[in-house]
Amino acid sequence: MAENKYLKWLSSETKSIFWHDSARREEQLESFENGAMGMTTNPFLINATLNADRAFWADRVAKLPKDLAGDEKALALVHAVTGFYAEELRPIYEKGEAGKGYVCAQTNPNKTGDEEYMVAQAKLLASWAPNIVVKLPATNAGIRAYERCAAQGMNVAATVSFTVPQVLAVGEAAARAEKQALANGIKPGLNIAVMMVGRLDDYLRDVAHDSLANVSESDITQAGVACMKKAYRIYKERGYHARLMPAGCRGANHVTEFSGSDMIMSISPKIAQQLKNIEKPEERIDVPVDQAVIDRLMTMPEFRKAYLEDGMSQTEFITFGSANRTTDQFINDGWNPLLSYKY
Repeated sequence: MAENKYLKWLSSETKSIFWHDSARREEQLESFENGAMGMTTNPFLINATLNADRAFWADRVAKLPKDLAGDEKALALVHAVTGFYAEELRPIYEKGEAGKGYVCAQTNPNKTGDEEYMVAQAKLLASWAPNIVVKLPATNAGIRAYERCAAQGMNVAATVSFTVPQVLAVGEAAARAEKQALANGIKPGLNIAVMMVGRLDDYLRDVAHDSLANVSESDITQAGVACMKKAYRIYKERGYHARLMPAGCRGANHVTEFSGSDMIMSISPKIAQQLKNIEKPEERIDVPVDQAVIDRLMTMPEFRKAYLEDGMSQTEFITFGSANRTTDQFINDGWNPLLSYKY
């Protein structure tokens, strides 16, 4: 396995934890050799590994009933993959170290506005293994579902999330759920608030080009970083126990700028490869984004939605441009192809 000195430094010499962002077996093994302590998956990644690694998954998939359709079929395939990894990571989980030994499984992205549906499916996913983290969307309905699930002691992560208002709403929901769980004698699970920093940059780049905004490419690549650093500071000030997770990374800076934080970082093989080239790692979580960069980005209404604490109401989260793009990918390149998967 190829050694990645940066990832080993990050996982052994800082407070940061990193999770592997891929369900491909070969990539997963390499990542854990370099210090990964958990895994993020989504319908797109599940579909990718089932198609690319057919020989590896053949035995598990062959055991599935042949007449499955709809949700039953998609969930069975998701379970085949995430169930395997949950077993693999169980020894790490059982050591009881915060944020370590978990695998994510995501609810059906076709139902991001259906609270009852998501809660029912979350219960099923959580029943697969104690170290499953259920991914729910950071929509209005999704956050309501998140709070209900967290109050029952489930491990939950709010995904399809790109903005400061979203992760603050999740932090508040997790805090309420924790209080409710403890009042009912329930041990709180792991609560995560994802911010897809690179996907936010992607969206703002297109908006900037379309609106002829007076921002540079360098400004755009610091937008997600600025939002996450602001959210991290607010989480510390408010004492939220939910763990922030940078995800959807597009460049090494989406990891290096958060190094030293007590966040859980979702790192894909592509980004891990870029990190190999860093000679002198340093903790940068407390290094602020230049105010001049933020001032230029603030001329864009879509960045203001993402950066300001009150930039959007919870009912607006489902309408944010990045949310539509990402949900569409999870549906059309992930969940729906699972419905037609041949085995």
